[in-house]
Amino acid sequence: MAYDEHLADRIRQIFKSKKVTFYEKKMMGGLIFIVNEKICCGIHIDKKFDDSLLMAKIGTIQYEKAILKKVCLPMDFTGRPMKGFIFVKPNGFDLDSDLE
Repeated sequence: MAYDEHLADRIRQIFKSKKVTFYEKKMMGGLIFIVNEKICCGIHIDKKFDDSLLMAKIGTIQYEKAILKKVCLPMDFTGRPMKGFIFVKPNGFDLDSDLE
């Protein structure tokens, strides 16, 4: 599997505890969580890092602040980062409070 099932369960539990309606779709080599018919977040195992990365849609305004954090990376599949999306390294979502 191209994603961490334990991390997927953690995300599911957060959505369920907040009573968020969502569905999942396998795509982009991992698992995507969709809320209100839009991508909210996703996970996959990155070959460069040999570890799970959390993908989050945060919008362009929050992107400018978030990308400065050491735990955040530009979401880049093709050599061109997607605006408004970031990857979060595992130490950025280690604790449940951080993941939430």
